[in-house]
Amino acid sequence: MFGTGVVEKRIRSVVKTLTWRMIASLTTSAIVFVITGNLALSAGAGLVDALIKLFFYYFHERVWNRVTWGRNI
Repeated sequence: MFGTGVVEKRIRSVVKTLTWRMIASLTTSAIVFVITGNLALSAGAGLVDALIKLFFYYFHERVWNRVTWGRNI
């Protein structure tokens, strides 16, 4: 629900994290491939990007769920 001040469940944060990370990591891989032409390098960059940023994004989401600024509560 938008604008209701409802805090989303952890599983929703996990699913959002995974789907966004797939999109973002594929984008990173594509950019690296366009620049280098190296498929192995682009796949490796995408994998490393995904693993590191999964954790950062999840915790970012969880922290923002605790912030009441900008919500109508």
